[in-house]
Amino acid sequence: MVLQKVINMEKIMGLFKKLGMAVSTTIDWEMTPEYTFGTFESWGGRERIRSTKERIYYFFIDNWGDSPRLCLMERGIKHARVVAEILAPGEMIKQCVKQQGKGSLYDQNYAIDSALREWLLAHVIETEDDSKIIPIATANEQVLEETGLPGRTGLQSAANRVTLPAEPAEMDEKDIRALLLRYNLFDSERNPEGNFPNILEDNGDGLTVSDLATGLMWQREGLDIMSNRRLRQEVERLNRERFAGFSDWRIPSLAEALSLMEPTKNGQGQHVHPCFSPRQPFIFVADTRSPGGYWFVDYKQGRAFWASGTIPGGFARLCRGDNS
Repeated sequence: MVLQKVINMEKIMGLFKKLGMAVSTTIDWEMTPEYTFGTFESWGGRERIRSTKERIYYFFIDNWGDSPRLCLMERGIKHARVVAEILAPGEMIKQCVKQQGKGSLYDQNYAIDSALREWLLAHVIETEDDSKIIPIATANEQVLEETGLPGRTGLQSAANRVTLPAEPAEMDEKDIRALLLRYNLFDSERNPEGNFPNILEDNGDGLTVSDLATGLMWQREGLDIMSNRRLRQEVERLNRERFAGFSDWRIPSLAEALSLMEPTKNGQGQHVHPCFSPRQPFIFVADTRSPGGYWFVDYKQGRAFWASGTIPGGFARLCRGDNS
């Protein structure tokens, strides 16, 4: 069977009706998680997207949890949203993951194989039966409605604060382990007993929270995935526009980003207080790796990791010294 890259959604009645997708929607059978950064973030990979409003849909395997899941992704320029889980046979999904070989620790999304593609055509695409389609509600906005934190009462005495390293540094694995132990920072692999004692307060602006333990103010949400260069341009823009009333926002150090890490996962599956948006599962930090690469903090896996400079994409959550 010859598979068309784009399928008319008017013929996909079950999927179309269940998810309320637009008639103009297309499913791209050639798109894979591997291609998404070049296509949707750097505007120059496998193909050029003409508009920020354009949306592409593709199937992929989410292998971040205890069991792999087959999902449908909605993708666009600086936009990513998982819209549904597809209840495909579990053994078929596991076999597809097994064929992928050992994946990197910071990327557990996989392309589907030919067997899953044939199954999708027969059981999801070319049928009106929608029983195998489980819509995934967008809960990101609701997370930011209520923090569950006390209101702002003023920062505790500077004498009682923990002063974390803030200046960018070049760090190797030995340095990371020493940092975790020195400040009791949690890392699921290197220091699973760590538990930094945050004291978070809601600033009442819907945008930020402050940590009395460190004297830092944090974005509750953050910046979408982008390159390191683009990130620094965004920081400059936010400071020019005085985001939340301030002009000294910056990329956090590794220690500062790890200070938000919690030993247990929240309801969104991340090792961070639920007042923070789940849209930034792993973030850039200011520190670089010796002998080369970038350090990141991954709230989904609860650990610090590094990536080569050839894979510079990441999310961001900015901070600033809260001396007000």
